[in-house]
Amino acid sequence: MATATSQFLTIPSPSPSPSLSLSSKSSLSSAFSVSVRPRCRGARSLVVLVSAGLDAKPTVLVAEKLGDAGLTLLKDFANVDCSYNLTSEELCTKISLCDALIVRSGTKVTREVFESSGGRLKVVGRAGVGIDNVDLAAATEFGCLVVNAPTANTVAAAEHGIALLAAMARNVAQADASIKAGKWLRNKYVGVSLVGKTLAVLGFGKVGSEVARRAKGLGMNVIAHDPYAPADRARAIGVELVSFDEAISTADFISLHMPLTPATSKVLNDETFAKMKKGVRIVNVARGGVIDEDALVRALDSGIVAQAALDVFTVEPPPKDNKLVLHEQVTATPHLGASTTEAQEGVAIEIAEAVVGALKGELAATAVNAPMVPSEVLTELKPFVDLAEKLGRLAVQLVAGGSGVKTVKVTYASARAPDDLDTRLLRAMIIKGLIEPISSVFVNLVNADFTAKQRGLRITEERVILDGSPENPLEFIQVQIANVESRFASAISESGEIGVEGRVKDGIPHLTKVGSFEVDVSLEGSIILCRQVDQPGMIGKVGSILGQENVNVSFMSVGRIAPRKQAVMAIGVDDPPSKETLKKIGEIPAVEELVFLKL
Repeated sequence: MATATSQFLTIPSPSPSPSLSLSSKSSLSSAFSVSVRPRCRGARSLVVLVSAGLDAKPTVLVAEKLGDAGLTLLKDFANVDCSYNLTSEELCTKISLCDALIVRSGTKVTREVFESSGGRLKVVGRAGVGIDNVDLAAATEFGCLVVNAPTANTVAAAEHGIALLAAMARNVAQADASIKAGKWLRNKYVGVSLVGKTLAVLGFGKVGSEVARRAKGLGMNVIAHDPYAPADRARAIGVELVSFDEAISTADFISLHMPLTPATSKVLNDETFAKMKKGVRIVNVARGGVIDEDALVRALDSGIVAQAALDVFTVEPPPKDNKLVLHEQVTATPHLGASTTEAQEGVAIEIAEAVVGALKGELAATAVNAPMVPSEVLTELKPFVDLAEKLGRLAVQLVAGGSGVKTVKVTYASARAPDDLDTRLLRAMIIKGLIEPISSVFVNLVNADFTAKQRGLRITEERVILDGSPENPLEFIQVQIANVESRFASAISESGEIGVEGRVKDGIPHLTKVGSFEVDVSLEGSIILCRQVDQPGMIGKVGSILGQENVNVSFMSVGRIAPRKQAVMAIGVDDPPSKETLKKIGEIPAVEELVFLKL
């Protein structure tokens, strides 16, 4: 089998193809409408409907208060209906007359809303970052684009974080309440200084970076943890990137700026509080769910955490009897991170521009769901799409904490001609796998390249041309991450990158290579990778431990350099094993390293 390789793409500024977008950017005037509709029941694809009515202006329903500057932009292009405090029933009644809907966090845009629109609703704009209140799956199913406004409130959120940091350190809220109650307790409210103290910023994105800049100006030593933060950007600010455990164990103050995802839900809990320096102080202007609130109360009561300043809560507004809010050592504000006059106007302008652009048929860079892809393309690429995302997820989990992911190379092996395989969807899914697990961004075909570029992630693609039948679109996909350390040393290939490779077998994605080791394990459930000395009985020992702990093994494969030398065992498990189970496997004398990877 002869092979030839050719590098054919380095991602430039995103420019989605018209065939996979709502329309070409300038092909439609404001007098026309663009809609995505199903062609037939059970199979959806992109259909552009062009129509001109007597009233060429679309209708935008603004369901929550929006700044005047944003409303002015909307009114220049559309008919604007400002109807606030609608009930669910009232929203469903109105929506069939609207082409766009703009909401903040208080309005639930449910499947019923999309069903009630009768296909007319083309875009939902979320004036802010989080989109928890929008049913994205239903939006995509009904051909509705969802856009948000992720940048306008960055400075406001950072400033509020610093305000809470200083107010907490100097007991401003408690002292204010005390003096207004007629007391004069100078000795009770002695604070702590910020200068010379270590601040750990957990989540070094836009807001986290701005908090770090301001904290440095206050004379603080700033460290940060974020798997995607480029080391050069951190160095430019004077911030050291460290592992999560190092960040929480050495900090005097911890400031949270991470999104709420399955990976970050209750990331601060009894176990992580126990690792912290006694007397640590915590600020949260991110999402309430990243902290286990009951565990924080216990940590405050025990003195592990001296104080907390919180702008966000798991349930908002929190119950009146919430122990955390009522705790004497807690400073609380009602989700004011973006609540400045300037930020509100900025968000209004940003979301208005995104909605107007979408109604014109343009693809917004802040889109958070994907347009429809022709069913025949999805049918052929579906198993490879799944493979691509899972390889991205595996690769990024192999990166050690503190290493910034910057350079990724994707290799496709195919017998097809270069112009007969469009890899944009596959590339988008790899980016999704790399970024989405610990990010608030929803990555899809619309925003994948933009999101990668925004995070400093350089993706290059390479084609390996195979001899043989072009019946299958691909033989294998390989993902390599360069210039990073690995949690599993055996994942480093001979060329020095973290490398994983996979194939589709009988319609199911398989992991077929880790580093230089050949394996074969179905990418279902989760995976344990274990490097050991190749000797008899190893499969039995590991399998016995998993069986005793009631962990069901779906697949097991061993790749080795040579008999009696080193080998890598890849084990597919249906359920995540406990830490105790992994510890028992690691204590087998022949086992040299292991890692658990969740799909």
